[in-house]
Amino acid sequence: MAPAPPSRRHRLERRVLLGPDFLCRAAASRAADAEERWMLNQPRIVRESYVLQVHDRAGDPELLRHVWMLRQPDDVRERYLREVLELVLSPSGRSGGGA
Repeated sequence: MAPAPPSRRHRLERRVLLGPDFLCRAAASRAADAEERWMLNQPRIVRESYVLQVHDRAGDPELLRHVWMLRQPDDVRERYLREVLELVLSPSGRSGGGA
């Protein structure tokens, strides 16, 4: 059986992620999720690797994201820690997490 064609949403997400930086920055300014904002603010080469290694691949999306992140250079992982995870963990984080 042939795989199902990508959904309209999948195609739109792919086009935005692979689009020019100004488009991604505009989308990031409207994103409610810290992880989405972070990804949209990354350089195109980082976004492209995400599309190729996670977004376009079949399999468990969560596992694919973890593998992708672990393979990123230190500076990319550090930005993720600082701009996403530490924000969520801080008492003043948007998700209300913390002690």
